Amino acid sequence: MKTVSEFISHHFRHFNAATLKDAAQGYAKHLEEGGKMLVTVAGAMSTAELGLSLAEMVRQDKVHAISCTGANLEEDVFNLVAHDHYRRIPNWRELKGQDEQALLEQHLNRVTDTCIPEQEAMRRIEKAVLEEWVRADQSGRKMFPHEFLYSILRDDRLSKSYQIDPKDSWLYAAMQKDLPMFVPGWEDSTLGNMYAGHCISGDVKNVHTVRTGIEYMIALADWYTRTSERTSIGFFQVAGGIAGDFPICVVPMLHQDLQRTNVPRWGYFCQISDSTTSYGSYSGAVPNEKITWGKLSLEAPKFLIESDATIVVPLIFSWVLGW
Repeated sequence: MKTVSEFISHHFRHFNAATLKDAAQGYAKHLEEGGKMLVTVAGAMSTAELGLSLAEMVRQDKVHAISCTGANLEEDVFNLVAHDHYRRIPNWRELKGQDEQALLEQHLNRVTDTCIPEQEAMRRIEKAVLEEWVRADQSGRKMFPHEFLYSILRDDRLSKSYQIDPKDSWLYAAMQKDLPMFVPGWEDSTLGNMYAGHCISGDVKNVHTVRTGIEYMIALADWYTRTSERTSIGFFQVAGGIAGDFPICVVPMLHQDLQRTNVPRWGYFCQISDSTTSYGSYSGAVPNEKITWGKLSLEAPKFLIESDATIVVPLIFSWVLGW
């Protein structure tokens, strides 16, 4: 039986398939030349169990920083502790309003073909993270959203609840590496909503106990500046949205707003998106448009794969891992 890499090498010769192979080769070449890679994770990739391949990429130092939505940050942990309670809906395109109402009444929150169980996933993690929020609040500490989850995973308090092997959790792998992470717009997530509720109820007194937004950009600017002094940094974007738009803007911010013109631009760029190509949307913009914004240089390798990230990303990761 051929490896995944051999299959791609032989069969992926034209159109989106050829771009996939070129992007995978470019990713590997960037790393071989000593480059670092930031991966952005949008969409519902954690619920799609991207951790099956992304976790190994983190362990093998093929990923050096992650920008993700608040939903992907938490949903990887939801899957870790409640996987057996998830329900898959194969005929999800055929659901009627009454079917969706029935799922709601069972406290099953649907993401495409997969329902996340509220009690076993969301409320279990809320209980654990609330303890961290309150403890930090009472001691006057401030931490980023991902740091609270790192803390919970690091002390193994949830280990008896794990329903998958933690090696398949990308956040668990990131915690073990203490990987730099940036979570723009964390407020737009289940835990973000819960945090707001606990601030309103008075469980958390200082709303700034959880650091967000601007402080993440400041941390990203520091990481990018220090890292780019030593090596080129690539940008591998899974889907679109704020997880991608937020971090890629750090370069023009450093150049234009801080006048640090000696900071290099991103050295590799790949975006996987099924968004319709459009110059009016971020997710659908072709890579060359980013040249005009000072995000990418003319010389940087650029790839746009117009396809489903749940199919494409594990294939590219398999190539990079030599599977």
